[in-house]
Order: sequence, then structure tokens, then C-alpha cells
Amino acid sequence: MRRSQATRRADTVTVTGIDLHLDLHGPRLRAGLTDALRDAVRTGRLAPGTRLPASRVLAADLGIARSTVTECYTALVEEGWLAARPGSGTRVATRVPSRRGPSGASAPTARRRSSRGLEPGAEDYAEFPRAPWLAAARRAFANAPHSTYGYGDPLGRMELREALAEYLARARGVHADAARIVITSGFHHGLGVLARALAAEGGETVAVESYGLDIYRELLRDEGVGTRPVDVDECGARVDQLVDIADAAAVLLTPAHQFPTGYALSTERRTAVVDWARRTGAVILEDDYDGEFRYDRVPVGALQGLDPDHVVYFGTASKSVAPALRLGWAVVPDSLLPAVAQAKGRVDTVSTLDQLVFAEFLESGAFDRHVRSRRRRLRHRREVLIERIADAAPAVHVIGMAAGLQAVLALPVGSEERVLRVAGRQGLVVSGLAEFRHPAADGHPSWPDALVVNFSNVSESAWPGALQALCRILPSP
Repeated sequence: MRRSQATRRADTVTVTGIDLHLDLHGPRLRAGLTDALRDAVRTGRLAPGTRLPASRVLAADLGIARSTVTECYTALVEEGWLAARPGSGTRVATRVPSRRGPSGASAPTARRRSSRGLEPGAEDYAEFPRAPWLAAARRAFANAPHSTYGYGDPLGRMELREALAEYLARARGVHADAARIVITSGFHHGLGVLARALAAEGGETVAVESYGLDIYRELLRDEGVGTRPVDVDECGARVDQLVDIADAAAVLLTPAHQFPTGYALSTERRTAVVDWARRTGAVILEDDYDGEFRYDRVPVGALQGLDPDHVVYFGTASKSVAPALRLGWAVVPDSLLPAVAQAKGRVDTVSTLDQLVFAEFLESGAFDRHVRSRRRRLRHRREVLIERIADAAPAVHVIGMAAGLQAVLALPVGSEERVLRVAGRQGLVVSGLAEFRHPAADGHPSWPDALVVNFSNVSESAWPGALQALCRILPSP
């Protein structure tokens, strides 16, 4: 069979134990093979993690040059459809979501079709420190008392609480002793516990930043606590507006790096919100979700350090290590600790084994080394992002601090929705700033149309392709 005949029909190739059906069309072999493989991944026919034939084998079965297959694989790796690792071959990227629903139907939206996700919330999980974590696990299990394998303290293992007390004081300026630290299954769980504790004491309203994640507003609502927004500007939350929310039992803030706008709460407003809490008896809920990642200076210390009696400090391993650990912590004022303990329940909800491993990970210095390494990589990636955008789209610029895992790209006036539509057609998942606005917020008039782009959640091999795709959707002069 000649190649010219093969390009006019569907080829079914049986290699390495799988039937690989590819629809090859047109006279250009590389383009036809690239399109066929991309379509097979996009539609879900090739599931995430599927190992593809070696380039030599696929080339032989298709009767084409091996270099053509190699170039095709390389292009799809750069775009993020495939992933290649030495010794593991070429596989479908694990972040590629299948379009097939429970009945095999295609997903209805571009967000579910895309493999090049730059939306906030995800990370490059390939950076998980496997070897140091395994070493910490071996040491922890070797030294673990027999009581480890029973039911744990509902507030968490004391080994981890003591390790966190030392780390948080040293790295984040938090004032805490181990007795006031509560271990949770991440921030979401911790916020739910605090909401129940506040509700039990009669709290019905929590003030929140006018821009933030809707899942936390929904969580508070599900616990019977309403939310009222305060505006956000370039100095962080407008805490002066708290005087207009007379029934607020607490305010939820991201003071070190406001999400998603990217600014820090100013010194004057830090002082003002602490004065408000002291005056009213309310509580400040401090979400320090990415406080370790500041790139232009030493990270700003936690707000909790100003008044440990009126601030609940939340931290998590989700951004610094991995969400799969389901490890978070809350440093709780003495006055609120009994209600929090009651709300959390009588049995520990976090794996005691993982708590011991994380305690060892902290005490050995492995956590500090991991964070420093990630900080260097992310700082470089952010710098590259800014440089590429400046070259490709001078009308777009990055606003906010040099911190965190995402960047805010200010767009020309009136272009946000149009850019999002173009991104959807290109199979690129990004978020518009407007989607984070509280439904009851008027919105800060100076906020531009903008994209919130997560620059941490694609692999090194996929990053160039994702960045190129991002630059293509941005408006040019």
C-alpha cells in the first residue's frame, strides 16, 4: 500500500498491545498525523495516561519516516497534549480531561475540552518532592509510637502541631503554641469548621473581599452564614467599609496576597482591621494561601502577628506541596478554641500517618528546601511570562505584586469577554477577573478588564506551548 492511498482513508494500527485508530487526511504527513493524534486525545479516545507507541514502531506501522513521528510527538508535548519522560515513553498528558461523560457524550464546553489549563487553583503536580517525602515517611514510621495507629487527637497530632508552631513563628511571624493549632483537611475544611463555630456562637454574617473564590462563599452559606462584600483596591480590602456591616461576626481576608487581584493589604489597613476586631469583638479569618511565594522581597509576615487574640490564621500544604495531602492548619485564639474543637468533632479527620510524615518533612528542613526551589522556578516563570507578553501584546500588562502562583493581565477596556471567547475556541482555559466578583458587589471602578492566569500549573515541557497559546489570544495593537 502506498502512502498516498493511506492518507485518503482511516488507518488502524495495532502496536504495543493497543489498537490505535487514526484518521489521516491530506498530503502533509506530519500535519495529518499531528491533527489525528490531537483529535484522538481531545475527544477522549486516547485517555489520560495512555502510553503511545514508540516513534520507531508507529513509523514502521504507518510506513512513514521515524523523524515525522518524532516531530509530531515533540509538537504535541510542547502544546501540552502529550507528556514525555525518559524511561517512561510518550503518554497522553494526565491533565487532558476526557470529553466523554458517563454515557460517552462529548463535553459541552471548551473549558472541559482544553488540555492547556492556565486557570487558578491547579499546580504542576510533577513538582511533588517524591524522594524527600519518601525519606521523611521512612523516618517517621521508624520512630512512630504504637499509638499512631489508633484514633488520633481531634485537634491533630502533637508532633505536627509543635513542628508547625516552630515553622510558622520562624517563616510567617505567627504567634502560636501547639495547643492552639488545629489540623484540618485543607483550608476548605478549616473554614467550614470555623463557620460552624461562629454560627454556634450566634454569628450569622461574615464580611468577605468583593473579589474571591465563590466556593468559599458557598461553603459559608451552606453552614448557615451569609456573606457581605467589602471592596478591594490596590491597597487590598477596603476594611473601612466594615463599619457598614454591623452584624459581621468575622471578616475573611487574604492580606499577604489578595486573591485574585494580586495586591497586599497595606500597613494602614492591617492596623485598621485589627482595631475594628478589637472594638467590635469580631474575628479576622486570615487565609495565608500562598504566603511563602514572594519574589521581589522577603514575604510579608502574617496579619495574625499583630493580634493573636483576634485573628484565626489559616495555612495549607496545598499550594506549597500538593493538595492530595489534604493537610491544613488553623491557629485559633484561646477564646474561640472550645467552639472550634466542638465544631471539628470528636475524632480526627486527617490521617495521623500523613501528619507524622509532614512533621518530619518540616523538621528535617526538606519543606524549606522544597519551597525555596519552587520559589526560584516560579519567579523565573513569572519573569518569562511578563517578557513574552510585553513582546507579543504591548497593550497588555501584568498588575499586582511579584508573588503567588498566578498573574493578573490587564486588558484593553471592554476586551475581557472577547478574549475569553477566543481562548475557548483555541482550547485554552483561563479565567476572567469578573468571574471572581461577589454577586452583591458593585465592583471597584478602576479595575480593568483582565485575565487571571495561573503560571504554575503546567509542566516545564508544556509551558512553552501554553505560553505561546496565551500570547496568541491576547489583543495586539
